[in-house]
Amino acid sequence: MRSGWILGIGLLVLAAMAAAPVRAEGPAPDLKRLEDKDDTFKSPDKSLVIEQYARNGGDDGFSYQFWIFDKNHKNAFLLNRDEDKDLAHYPAGFRFSPNSKWLVRIQGTGAGFQTLLLYKRDGNRFVPATGKPLGDLAWDYFFTQPASKDMPTEPDELNHKRADLLKGMEENYAWLGVKWPDSRYIVISLGFDIQGNERPTPFIQAWRCVYDTQTGQFSVPASFAEHNAQARKLPKPKPARG
Repeated sequence: MRSGWILGIGLLVLAAMAAAPVRAEGPAPDLKRLEDKDDTFKSPDKSLVIEQYARNGGDDGFSYQFWIFDKNHKNAFLLNRDEDKDLAHYPAGFRFSPNSKWLVRIQGTGAGFQTLLLYKRDGNRFVPATGKPLGDLAWDYFFTQPASKDMPTEPDELNHKRADLLKGMEENYAWLGVKWPDSRYIVISLGFDIQGNERPTPFIQAWRCVYDTQTGQFSVPASFAEHNAQARKLPKPKPARG
């Protein structure tokens, strides 16, 4: 008798589940899509598209979600589902590697502040390729280099700290005059200023390094030496008192 009662309840639950409408995974109704053409990004192989959605949080400001869809606008996948929410208060830019296997997210983190995040392809989605944002790793590398001598090393001391993606990733940086393997290297440009610092120190503007997606290592090609020497800036001397 008891087993029959349990079986009956189970059948009712299954029937209710079958009757309940199931919303396919995707942006919630309270999210608004950014509809400017520059806010949507398609992979070079035309198989995936990234769309950006925003939610107005009132006093908490806007928050953003980045959704990946296949070419039929199905199989939705939220790119920034498991990350520090401070990163998602600004829209982002995206660049694919020529072979559509790597994705760089260009993410503002504050007024004049920016970082980069790297993803690798996994079927119809992209997953984080590094444990920390690629921009943070590039800064870690910079502070192992002689160019960082006498500069502040604490992140909160770097005013307008930026990690930028150098243009040309989609063409393997051919404009630099290099012949690199397809989709292997990512060129990063770093910069900060000393505006407002109590103690003037050297700083950098557009200092370049290269990330190798195969080895996970950073380097500075010899061809960058002249550019990077000019990227290191010295504070202007204080005017002499009269």
